[in-house]
Amino acid sequence: MNFSRSITAFYQRYFPSPFTIAILLTLVTMLLAFVAGDNKGWSGIVSVFSYWEQGIWNNDLLVFAYQMMLILVLGHVLVLSSPMQNLIGKLTQYATTTQNAVVLVSVTTMLVAFFNWGLGLIFGAILARQIGEHMQQAGRSFNYPLIGAAGYSGLMIWHGGISGSAPIKVAETGHLTSLMSDIGSPENIALLPQSINFDQTIFSSANLIIFLAALIFIPLTLNRLARVAPSCTAYLKIPAASSDELAQDSSEKLDRSRILSMTFGSLVLLVFFIQYSNSLASLQITPNMLNFFMLGLALILHPSFASFGQAVGKAISGAAGILIQFPLYFGIMGIMKGSGLVILLSNFFVGISTEVTLPIFTFFSAGLVNIFVPSGGGQWAIQGPIIIESAQQLGVPLSKMVLALAYGDQVTNMLQPFWALPLLGITQIKAKDLLPYTLIMMLIGVVIFSLGLLLI
Repeated sequence: MNFSRSITAFYQRYFPSPFTIAILLTLVTMLLAFVAGDNKGWSGIVSVFSYWEQGIWNNDLLVFAYQMMLILVLGHVLVLSSPMQNLIGKLTQYATTTQNAVVLVSVTTMLVAFFNWGLGLIFGAILARQIGEHMQQAGRSFNYPLIGAAGYSGLMIWHGGISGSAPIKVAETGHLTSLMSDIGSPENIALLPQSINFDQTIFSSANLIIFLAALIFIPLTLNRLARVAPSCTAYLKIPAASSDELAQDSSEKLDRSRILSMTFGSLVLLVFFIQYSNSLASLQITPNMLNFFMLGLALILHPSFASFGQAVGKAISGAAGILIQFPLYFGIMGIMKGSGLVILLSNFFVGISTEVTLPIFTFFSAGLVNIFVPSGGGQWAIQGPIIIESAQQLGVPLSKMVLALAYGDQVTNMLQPFWALPLLGITQIKAKDLLPYTLIMMLIGVVIFSLGLLLI
């Protein structure tokens, strides 16, 4: 544990906020464009600034940012519904020791996160919190930070799931050609598929086998840690019960109408199945489809529009990072595309890689980039063109490269605490207590994903 505590201390002492990191990466990218790209003199400086501005306000990418915000917010809204809260309450009763608690939390959290990463993140946090309160009130000895780490395990498999930014984006018709416009040669762009559907990525046998391996070995590892990790009987400050009932006001009957929310939610789901039945049959799942489905489901699970609105208010703060940071990452992408840095980087990877090793290099480079760019969507915007260009030059299947980036991005979430902030707030666990266990999970994940890319 000394190594992981050293990593924690390093983060706390030297790492600035994710927003500051995005600013620093922007400045570094500009400098690289001046030095390595064909952008000399005052006209070159003006050109780089122009690429940056155009990238920030790229309409297609701004739509992508909003799609990712909705995935997080609607997932959080679903967790706050009464049926989900009741499910979490029932699961809590089965946690009697740290050993069975970490298995229960990790397995359920990863299964939920496979459907939606925002849903999995908040679900795992609330489940860990309620189990902690339940065990503390029962006077049992338990390791609460380890249970919290199990609640964060969904962020290690999310990008290979249904809401993964890269797989869900490449399933959109025309996204690949749009992403590579003004980068690749017309001949290579013409060879790009219109879309890469989920049967080649998320629901491919290779990805499902790798997910199953994670679903088995991560809980086993946590169970083993629970046998040797120290325990305590008190950790949480449990607040007094409070009522969140809405004030009764006759002028707001429609806001609280169960019939109206059920009717409109059912209408949304009806339209969903009418509009997307063919896409579902071909496993072409896009961000709009996922968000439309979750919107209808959330409206049905919440008792009224007022309850739904309250849940949105609680959930929206979690999307603040996406709102302000994504345009900065899009600006970085604009510089890389316009200045030719994408071609330079892809040529570098092609020069040191073979058809076999390129996915592995992509996996580890994505893990490194995620430490500085803690966003799957932002990372796809920056790294996507590089891996596509490299894959075309070496003849590596694009679907495998998309998954290699997804695996690398998700595994170092166990090292990068940015997305753990909601969990830390809900569970009251300190990052320095959580990271020793998530780092061990990361090492197991590196073995699972790298071997999966090599062998499957």
